[in-house]
Amino acid sequence: MPPKKSTAKNLDAAPSTMKELKDTLWKAADKLRGSMDASQYKDVILGLVFLKYVSDAFDERREQIRTELAADGLNEDQIGQLIDDADEYTGRGVFWVPARARWTFLAQNAKGTQATLDEHAKSIGELIDDAMAYVMGANPSLAATLPMIFNRDNVDQRRLGELLDLFNSAKFTGQGATKARDLLGEVYEYFLEKFARAEGKRGGEFYTPAGVVRVLVEVLRPDHGRVYDPCCGSGGMFVQAEKFLEAHHKEGSEISVYGQELNERTWRMAKMNLAIHGLNGNLASRWGDTFARDQHPDMQADFVMANPPFNIKDWARSESDPRWKYGVPPAGNANYAWIQHIISKLAPGGSAGVVMANGSMSSNSGGEGEIRAQLVEADLVSCMVALPTQLFRSTGIPVCTWFFAKDKSLGAHGSVDRTGQVLFIDARNLGHMVDRAERALSDEDIALIAGTFHAWRGTTPVELVETKTYEDIPGFCKSVTLAEIKAADYALTPGRYVGAAEVEDDGEPIEDKIARLSAELFTQFDESARLAAVVREQLGRVS
Repeated sequence: MPPKKSTAKNLDAAPSTMKELKDTLWKAADKLRGSMDASQYKDVILGLVFLKYVSDAFDERREQIRTELAADGLNEDQIGQLIDDADEYTGRGVFWVPARARWTFLAQNAKGTQATLDEHAKSIGELIDDAMAYVMGANPSLAATLPMIFNRDNVDQRRLGELLDLFNSAKFTGQGATKARDLLGEVYEYFLEKFARAEGKRGGEFYTPAGVVRVLVEVLRPDHGRVYDPCCGSGGMFVQAEKFLEAHHKEGSEISVYGQELNERTWRMAKMNLAIHGLNGNLASRWGDTFARDQHPDMQADFVMANPPFNIKDWARSESDPRWKYGVPPAGNANYAWIQHIISKLAPGGSAGVVMANGSMSSNSGGEGEIRAQLVEADLVSCMVALPTQLFRSTGIPVCTWFFAKDKSLGAHGSVDRTGQVLFIDARNLGHMVDRAERALSDEDIALIAGTFHAWRGTTPVELVETKTYEDIPGFCKSVTLAEIKAADYALTPGRYVGAAEVEDDGEPIEDKIARLSAELFTQFDESARLAAVVREQLGRVS
């Protein structure tokens, strides 16, 4: 019998699309799960993806330097003296990777190293832990970020070596104009989504569905200045902002990223995610509770995007906190604490988008109704969007998005003065089911929501020119005055204002329609009675 062909050696030939590559890597990574719990397994795999990224990006830059020096007429000895100048890497946004942290070294020793006079034998897990330490030591921005858990007893060293072999054969560089960063970024995001689905409710702590994030991004258009997320999870808001910039032919350097995250492991994931996408994010020197200790106390943001945990009952509440300008949030629910914290972070002219549980739009418990009234009267609310159900696998709670703006007047933020008005969008009928448990928003759905907002605000982009003139659409959107909202006791539920969709007139007179439908109904009654008699007769024969 001929020997079996190595999956790792044939990976380059097997996956012909990015999707196939991601699926192949995921299936291979899944074999390592073993006795690890989900959170540790996630750290192992994402850490390995990150190490592969920094090494591939380093190798790519190294070849560029070699080519440039050779073009200048330098010989190999001269190139060898200059090619290890760390500034030539870090100055181009590439992390410096020490020799024993490079993927080529690890791949050559995927089964570990033998003992020598100078060093004891090391497993592949210990070598990877060392590599993580070397990379963090050489790059201060990664300090305390990378996982060093590869040599633990519950990590199968043989399978870890096999996974390293497979990742080694997947080249993330040299594919036309596509950089290692783009490909590894896609793989990292794909793995985050898969982990979120696998962990169910806990997955919602670090992952927001991309479609929901894109609604915030496409409405806010964070194309300059400071972008902030007070509960940043794994950094998905920032990544989508970077993609928005790329789609509009701008660089990620156009924005400065600020964030905070409570969970240590999630904070580490976010730091790696931002690094892979080339975003110089300030996520503070460590993880921490935004309410207990705001780690960006003096920062004023041009854009805030957030998906806070819903309905937190146990949170660090202080009645004297200066952030509670519009009322002290109740001890049993942090929703309005998040909202007021976010508003406190907005610079003059700033805007924000926040994902919230639907109850936040109409709740009156614990003084929330009074806080909401104050927010409305301060003219801070610009748009409310009710989203479809089942967008989150991690919760069955229906969600909405609140949009805030410090300035709704005519000017740089829009060509239509919307002072004293709020746009309501009922998007509950949008989306499509990707499986029995999850709904997703299509590009067209997101464009419809964002296009409606920008038409209302007078900031319609060229690609949505067909919706340039805003009009209320019964059942979908309506521009409402503050006086109307006050008359509705400050409830902000879109369905309360947009009404029902108009039913298209089919031209049949109402009297004729009633007569026709009545006749059809009586016919169906008669057929039902006939079938019931047949069933009784058949049952009588059986007995």
